[in-house]
Amino acid sequence: MGKTRSVPTLNDVAAMAGVSTATVSRCLNSPDQVVERTRIRVMAAVESLGYTPNFAARVMAAKRSFTIGAIIPTMDNAIFARGLQAFQDELRQNGYTLLVSSSAYKPEIEKEQIRALVARGADGLLLIGHEREDQIYEYLERHQVPALVAWSYLSDARQPSVGFSNRNAMFDLTQNVIDAGHKRIAMISGMTVGNDRAQRRVKGVRDALLANGIEPDGMRLIETNYGIDSGAYAFRELMSHTPRPTAVLCGNDVLAVGALREARLMGLSVPDQISITGFDDIELAEIASPGLTTVHVPHREMGRRAAQELIAMVEGRSKGASTCINTHVVSRQSLAKPPKDDSPET
Repeated sequence: MGKTRSVPTLNDVAAMAGVSTATVSRCLNSPDQVVERTRIRVMAAVESLGYTPNFAARVMAAKRSFTIGAIIPTMDNAIFARGLQAFQDELRQNGYTLLVSSSAYKPEIEKEQIRALVARGADGLLLIGHEREDQIYEYLERHQVPALVAWSYLSDARQPSVGFSNRNAMFDLTQNVIDAGHKRIAMISGMTVGNDRAQRRVKGVRDALLANGIEPDGMRLIETNYGIDSGAYAFRELMSHTPRPTAVLCGNDVLAVGALREARLMGLSVPDQISITGFDDIELAEIASPGLTTVHVPHREMGRRAAQELIAMVEGRSKGASTCINTHVVSRQSLAKPPKDDSPET
């Protein structure tokens, strides 16, 4: 039988690199605190020896798992990708690992995933939006697991958040549409049940209409699942009614791209015959034809700042401070003045 190879230890790495074990630990857990030449030497020793940190020992010593859980509504949509990547990058730089789950926009699945992540020792949780039962927050408080909300900011919410005002962002976009001369405005929204982001965006449109003397109850609204095909179907449905809207506001860029596609198939010129807007300003909005007028959400900044705040909560340096991230309207070619003759087509 061959000789059993011993598992490399922290002492082995320190001896090979010619540094203390404390320096090796800093390189692995807080690399930004170590000068570059030392860090390179230590990491070369780690690679050469095939050293893997003793995670269990670290957990025992720190009484933390150095794991953060995030539960997002879906992995099918690019909306969360940029923010979550920045969130993970910031966690990694601070020695934390990210576990991601998807709830498929179903509260009962999210509840299961929260319990599963807590059972696996997650130090903190990132949640999307404020819409959930109070019992969930009470459960997290009993287990002393800090939770931070992202993608939504409400000043009077129970839970701290690093997000933006979905209502104000959509209000500003709708004001742009009205300022362009549109009065017959329709909306394609995500499903509002259990989704405070979608709820607040619809409210932003209604509030802007009311502020400009346009009856909000007259606005046609279709709620649908997020997806290009869903946006296309909803757009065709809206355009089947008379009088037709001259502008269709979409709850996100994916729905808007679906609407753009369907407008082409229907022989409608955007924006000459119909204006279409999105929300989020993902890459799709810029490369769409025509380019989408939309709301720019600084996803990366939000993800980075959310990670910083959640780490501070986990480490006891913060009780949970909320931050409202600014958004702004990005004007592109999909929004123009309504046609001079905007009487309904027959």
